[in-house]
Amino acid sequence: MSEELYFTVTGFTRYFDLKPFRIGALLRCCKEPNNRYDSEAINVSLPMLGTIGYVANSPSTMAGGTMSAGRLSAHVGERFHARVMFTTRTKAICRVETSMSHDECEEEIKSAIGDTF
Repeated sequence: MSEELYFTVTGFTRYFDLKPFRIGALLRCCKEPNNRYDSEAINVSLPMLGTIGYVANSPSTMAGGTMSAGRLSAHVGERFHARVMFTTRTKAICRVETSMSHDECEEEIKSAIGDTF
């Protein structure tokens, strides 16, 4: 995957608001094909917190220039990591992390948990 892939996280106000979305933070992402509301759903989570939001999948919730969960799904595996790039009061814009291995991402996430909360 050579191109940078950006997406919007939405729904975080139902969980921990913007606190987990500090600029530069790494997040876990996992497809949820059995989600009862959206078969293209991609869950965004952190250890110890669980779900912190979902990848936006409709034009009304996506930031301009970002991919929907449906489009993003074709470019990523079942599980992947993303880095927070920008936030607004209603959206977090993330980039799929491709420069680090899965294990490196997990190590960074675990070491940063204490800094988040």
